[in-house]
Amino acid sequence: MQPLAPADLIVPADVPAGSRDRYVQHYLEATHRTGRLMLFAGDQKIEHLNDDFSGKITVGGQEAPIPRDDGDPEHLFRIASRARIGVFASQLGLIARYGPSYPRVPCLVKLNSKSPLVKTAQKDPVSPALWTVEDVLRFREASGLRILGVGYTVYLGSEFEGEMLREAARAAFEAHQAGLLAVFWMYPRGKAVPDEKDPHLIAGAAGAGACLGADFVKVNYPKPKEGRPEEAFKEAVQAAGRTRVITAGGSSKGIRDFLQETWNQIHVSGCGGNATGRNIHQKPLREAIAMANAISAITLQDADVETAVRIAEGRDA
Repeated sequence: MQPLAPADLIVPADVPAGSRDRYVQHYLEATHRTGRLMLFAGDQKIEHLNDDFSGKITVGGQEAPIPRDDGDPEHLFRIASRARIGVFASQLGLIARYGPSYPRVPCLVKLNSKSPLVKTAQKDPVSPALWTVEDVLRFREASGLRILGVGYTVYLGSEFEGEMLREAARAAFEAHQAGLLAVFWMYPRGKAVPDEKDPHLIAGAAGAGACLGADFVKVNYPKPKEGRPEEAFKEAVQAAGRTRVITAGGSSKGIRDFLQETWNQIHVSGCGGNATGRNIHQKPLREAIAMANAISAITLQDADVETAVRIAEGRDA
């Protein structure tokens, strides 16, 4: 694939002239000059508490223990520092604690997060901002760390969606004013949402993220009642227009199944990358790094599935 040149990048009009070069630099760095984003998700310590970091997982119908190393937050930073990723997404507190030991990791600060303890049956989801873009800018200046952008989750369909839409829109505008990227998690969720994986609804969420000013929108991969998901997912890619769509990795899967799905999302659906957490970090360090590099090979180098599987299994460089 041809490298993305600065002149080829359409810079949003809410990026002022004084921040244009910084925005372009951040975009090209985060996407490795491809226009695609390989996001390593490290925000799950709040989102899923310790459910994803200890105990056992089921992969391919077989139960396996989660490596003990995964319980330590530093496992995430060790992976991010040694694998080829676009950005590592996590909360500011975790980046502040471990970032100085891993100063070369490109980071995206997740502005809001919530635990999974309050279920939708009890209350529609709401996730107000924990930090502001101004907080992130002050932190970046004081720490000197590689902060390329900010992230925010919106739960469309929640009775509290208005609050989250307002905060997300403001975050995108303020991020662009400073030359930062804006990546939004757009999840239909709440009592008004009967099917979170409905392809048409996911497409609507992708389009809503574009309206908020996001550079990338992270959505769930659809589960259509008929047809193949990679075909159904084309609706979301089209709905987002110039905003690139990236897919949530979901729970751990077999290596080949996950990499084939990743290839389909990019090369059939036309999406702009992926956001992967559990399918990387729920592995011992060496295997986690290899899996991240396999995902990057598909995302950033147009590798085929067989090549990516060899990388993930440590059979190729």
